[in-house]
Order: sequence, then C-alpha cells, then structure tokens
Amino acid sequence: MSQLIEFSVNGVHRRILAPPGRTLLNVLRENLDLTGAKLGCGEGQCGSCTVLVDGRPVRSCITPAASVAGRRVTTIEGLEQNGRLDLLQESFLKAGALQCGFCTSGMIMAAAALLRQTPNPDEAQIAKQMQGNICRCGTYPRIVEAVRLASSLRKGVSNA
Repeated sequence: MSQLIEFSVNGVHRRILAPPGRTLLNVLRENLDLTGAKLGCGEGQCGSCTVLVDGRPVRSCITPAASVAGRRVTTIEGLEQNGRLDLLQESFLKAGALQCGFCTSGMIMAAAALLRQTPNPDEAQIAKQMQGNICRCGTYPRIVEAVRLASSLRKGVSNA
C-alpha cells in the first residue's frame, strides 16, 4: 500500500504517493522527472546519486523516500537560479571537471555541501569531502580545481 510523502524539492512543496521501500532516487527520477541524479552502483558507494537533504549530502539510491518527509531536498536541477548556472556548476565547466558526465551531478552536490559548510576549503578538505564520489574518467585534479575556483568566485561575489 502506497504512502503519502510530503517534502520540499528544490524549494517546491511536493506530495507523492510511493510504495514502501521506494528510494528517493526513484521518486526524483520517475515521479518528478528530475533526472540529474544518476543510478550508478545502487549501493550508495559511487556517489552518482548524491543529493542534499537539509543541506547534507545523501546517497539517494539507498535513501528511503519516506525518510525525507517534511525535509528539504536539493538536486542538481535546484542549484541553477533564474536560468543561470550556480557558480559551482560554471566552475566545473571552466575547469573541464567533467568528461563523460555520469558522476558530475553527484560531485557537484557533494561540493555544494562542502562550500556551504566550509566556504574556503583547502585541498585536503576538498579531497576528504569528495572521496566517496567516484569518477570513472579520473578527472579528480580538475574536480579539486573546480571546487577551488567556485570558492574563489563566491568570495568575489560576496565581496562585491
């Protein structure tokens, strides 16, 4: 028997009927057509399904949809505002921190959580935050560069 789940996704209140055991990833992709988070390993190990729940990164492929009732979920689609990419998304493009693109949304969401908590992270902090996200193409140095670039661009915006 399905249950009603109410939560916020990218700032919009949602009410979804979902069967018990349905994952957040399935609800996002199949019910809400938010396909940025990807199903990689299906075991919460690769990070391609990372979204933010109340500002913290979670693996949506292993997160029961019912567990986000009353909470705020942010997906990669929720970072852009008024048709403009977030500075972090722009930084990934500028740094060439994506190749096949499969891991990109999860990487960006993990980095977004880091930058919200630590606006000016050093390389070790970035590496620690990103270690649970796997890039099959090996663009790790460019990912670190992108996060550092976003950090410096945000400082410039906040000082303007």
